Amino acid sequence: MKRKTTRTPRTKAWHPNAWQIQSLLLAYPGERLGQHLELAGRVAATLPDPVARPLLRFTELAARAAPVDLAAAYVATFDHRKRCCLYLTYYAHGDTRKRGIGLLRLKQTYAGAGWRLSDDELPDHLAVVLEFAAAEPATGARLLTEHRAGLELLRLALGDEGSPWALVLDSVSATLPALGGDEREAVMRLAAQGPPEEQVGLDPYAAPQFPPDPVAGGPR
Repeated sequence: MKRKTTRTPRTKAWHPNAWQIQSLLLAYPGERLGQHLELAGRVAATLPDPVARPLLRFTELAARAAPVDLAAAYVATFDHRKRCCLYLTYYAHGDTRKRGIGLLRLKQTYAGAGWRLSDDELPDHLAVVLEFAAAEPATGARLLTEHRAGLELLRLALGDEGSPWALVLDSVSATLPALGGDEREAVMRLAAQGPPEEQVGLDPYAAPQFPPDPVAGGPR
């Protein structure tokens, strides 16, 4: 039997700050966007370079864009393209009944930590998962690594689209361990086949370009 290579990262003092700011930047760019970009700049100064650099580049691009244009780009990217879906269970289960089980398990995990989501929030939205990870780093790190293949496929899709949010996904990936063999195979399989039981099919992806190993050290 092949040994599973997924590794949950040992969280460090800077992980919650990174995940919190990534969560804010992956939410819809509303009225508080300027505050979030300013906060991201301050937080990035406390993070390892592979995590901070793409965040700073994103803040530069977002600050130069007209708010209405950035909001329109967000909707066009995340609401109108399945291959850029922010809902992590979609990559594992597609539009099948198994996805409902995945959502339920996430809700139970949140409830176990005393979290309650509003009626209009789904627990697998990446911004929600990152916000939870910022509050509950050990459990949140486990959730992120469990959905690593979907995260990497989303990062790849955003890069193909030339989306500025690809930079935020680069930052998220840099907080996690390097992909192991099983994880790389899962990403390749998703890139080739799409989510389970996908009826329409995804546009072809480019060959996956995996990120380098994250920095072992960094601020503590």
